Amino acid sequence: MDAGKTFKVRVSKKELLTPEIALFELSSEDGSPLPAFEAGAHVDVGTPSGKTRQYSLCGNPHQAQRYEIAVLKETAGRGGSQSMHEGVQAGDELSISAPRNQFALTLGAQRSLLLAGGIGITPLLSMAQTLSQTNQEFSLHYCARAAARAAFVDRIESSDFADKVHFHFDDGLAEQKLDMLALLALPQPGIHLYVCGPQGFMDAVLTTARKQGWPEDQLHYEFFKAEPVSTAVANSFEVVLASSGQVIRVDAGQTVIAALAANGVSVMTSCEQGVCGTCVTRVLEGEPDHLDMYFTPEEKAINDQFLPCCSRAKSSRLVLDL
Repeated sequence: MDAGKTFKVRVSKKELLTPEIALFELSSEDGSPLPAFEAGAHVDVGTPSGKTRQYSLCGNPHQAQRYEIAVLKETAGRGGSQSMHEGVQAGDELSISAPRNQFALTLGAQRSLLLAGGIGITPLLSMAQTLSQTNQEFSLHYCARAAARAAFVDRIESSDFADKVHFHFDDGLAEQKLDMLALLALPQPGIHLYVCGPQGFMDAVLTTARKQGWPEDQLHYEFFKAEPVSTAVANSFEVVLASSGQVIRVDAGQTVIAALAANGVSVMTSCEQGVCGTCVTRVLEGEPDHLDMYFTPEEKAINDQFLPCCSRAKSSRLVLDL
């Protein structure tokens, strides 16, 4: 695990919420409080597969005695989630990072609109708890393929914010399905939209919101993973280390991170998919080819930073602040 300092926690509880989603409760080994976190935060988890994965904290931010993460088992994934399901049991020890938050709530907003798709409920559940406890206006729309595949339904239905939650199941009646166009039809100042879930769901929400005129600074989102980026037809290019002037070639089938590492240059990484932002690097000259899911369109247009784990170059050379 490369994403900064880590510490050990004990799995105090493991519970299967659905056939595909497992809840892990994490506690400190000596019973002391864990580092505080805010709604929307995630931790990096060293999985038994050896891979590091990011999981949103879905518990109550006011309960620092424990963390809760929910993991969707992806049999077609890269092995991290499957190893959590099959290789981690109550009583086991895991290495995690301190919480990091790149999906924070805008507290004091006129109203918050939370849209969750499937496992994307995890950070939004924590947000709903915070908004409810601070008496702020919000509504939560939870979309899933079926009620049996939706985690935390019982918890939500017994919560003090149950009346603010709307469930939308693909196999349910037509009248309960999400009317995305109607829901996002009237953007207003002070209303903030938060969305998390599978990429197709998030793309649909964000595309609809933008077409309806939602300002970018009122759109908040977090991707769990990015679609694989093909480098089969990518061009080679060069990166230059500003501190030394060293020139490093990045081949067509090679990431910038891999090219740097091959030349003894280490950059902190975590997800290696362009999602978490751990490896953000300043660009001093040249034009990046942004292939990440981390930066906003406005941030990408500035071209002063990029994610070397997945992004490349449109220009023949990038000068990096390394």
